[in-house]
Amino acid sequence: MSTPPPDQQPDPQPEPTPQPDPARERRLRTVGRHAGRLVTGLVLLAVWAVVAVTVSLLLFVNSSRESVVAGHDAVVRPTLDGFAVVRPGAVLPDLRMDLDSPVGVEVALGKTEATSTEELVQRYAFIASQPDAQIDKVSDLVVDMALAAALRGAVAGLVPVGLWLLVGQGRRRYLLRRGVSWQGAATVAALVAAGVLIVQPWQGDPLTTTQAQDDADDWQSLDSFLEGAVTLPAEVAGIEVRSDVTTVQSRRLVESAISTYEQSQTFYSEAAEEAADLELRQPEEDETVVVLVSDRHDNIGMDPVARAIGDAGGATAVYNAGDDTSSGQPWEAFSLDSVNDAFSDLDRYSVVGNHDHGSFVGDYLGDLGWTRLAEGDIVEGPGGSVLMGVDDPRSSGLGNWRDEPGLSFDEVRDRITEASCEADERIATLLVHDAALGRDALAEGCVDLVIGGHIHVRSGPTAVEGENGEVGYTYTSGTTGGAAYAIAVGSKPRRPAETTLITYRDGRPVGMQWVVLQTNGRFDVGEYQPLDYATTDPEADPTAPADPDDPTIPGGSDAPEAPEDTAGPEDDQG
Repeated sequence: MSTPPPDQQPDPQPEPTPQPDPARERRLRTVGRHAGRLVTGLVLLAVWAVVAVTVSLLLFVNSSRESVVAGHDAVVRPTLDGFAVVRPGAVLPDLRMDLDSPVGVEVALGKTEATSTEELVQRYAFIASQPDAQIDKVSDLVVDMALAAALRGAVAGLVPVGLWLLVGQGRRRYLLRRGVSWQGAATVAALVAAGVLIVQPWQGDPLTTTQAQDDADDWQSLDSFLEGAVTLPAEVAGIEVRSDVTTVQSRRLVESAISTYEQSQTFYSEAAEEAADLELRQPEEDETVVVLVSDRHDNIGMDPVARAIGDAGGATAVYNAGDDTSSGQPWEAFSLDSVNDAFSDLDRYSVVGNHDHGSFVGDYLGDLGWTRLAEGDIVEGPGGSVLMGVDDPRSSGLGNWRDEPGLSFDEVRDRITEASCEADERIATLLVHDAALGRDALAEGCVDLVIGGHIHVRSGPTAVEGENGEVGYTYTSGTTGGAAYAIAVGSKPRRPAETTLITYRDGRPVGMQWVVLQTNGRFDVGEYQPLDYATTDPEADPTAPADPDDPTIPGGSDAPEAPEDTAGPEDDQG
């Protein structure tokens, strides 16, 4: 068959025009919308992050907190130079230490209570020998400022994002068109000019001494500052000192502080290590042990020792019988921070003593998480026991009882007796500062054990048969701080320092054991004394008071005789 010529071939049929696929187009539009929203979301997220981080950093480095640090009213400020800087004032040199961290801190010390610069410097050295509580306190303040700044920055970052979403697409296009006009440019220029007038950057602040010293960067090592006069402990070798004409005159004070620091750290560190290896009576499976501390009087050096004794005896709770301070003033918060740091993971119960004047000590310990037994409170105590306590009325911190102001020592004793005898359950332990507050409750047979301190000399445990035939015990602990008088700050205890372990079984105190750290660093450990509620025969009772001539008793035969009632309003030695 012949092929027709090209001009006679039929025209090719046109390709059919593809018909639009509505479903496909809908899918493409949906994908486009999702992609656009994703890009917009990522851009808004980036804007939020940039604004949040910028604002957070600005707020953080300009934050400050007022607190009590190292016995001073202090202002704590974070920095980004990686140093911990302490500014103690005009007399003593500034100190700093590299934290090996991008975040640093500056602590400016203010008002405090001290009778002399020498006393102040010795206190610094003593606190520095047990620094953990103060370090934790400052660290918590910095973390708190960082969290607050981050929260505010996160909220600030939402502002531009929220405005973008609130304005809407149509209004954004309108504002863009207006922004590129001469009216928009004039508006922006006016806003910038108003901001400059408000900030007035040309004014500046007068140059301060601190800023001038910062610019001079005249830091030197502590060893160079002391000109090699003393051998520095390894812990302080990294400290740097800012020296000028005034602070050079303080070199002798710093040398004295280094000596006190080294002696304190050596004595108490060795004591804590030795206490951990003491052979103490161990609790049975059904028993609970509590460590009792009393009359610390600011001796933070004994806190790790008392904790080591508690750990060696299996203690899971702590009783604080008061007189943590010498005057109850806020500058003594370092003492409360220390005892809390030592026992922070145990169940903690406290009353305040006659030297803890005012409400500061009790409120501060309560804020730190201690169970406060201020006004005859009854709570569940260690080992399922019933615990009752009351603050010493000679401290103005008591203030009132059931809204009745001005109660005397005898009146509080009457109230505590009435409350203990009317309690739904028998009181296993009455925690007071002065055991004389529980005398009548024991006499009526309403309490198993009354524990206190105050007179700085151990007494008991002594069995007392109540009017109802029930037997109870009274026990007075020696001073845990080794205090001769109202303050125990020093490179070692001023007198024997005592801690007591109390054992509970079935909700009752069933035994006690005391541990004494002598001023020469020797430990004396008392025999475990069971508390027998079935007899009060002194000849058969192994818990009869110890011989006052026993040299292991704090103070030995020279110890003052404990009075029956120490409620005298002028007693200020306990």
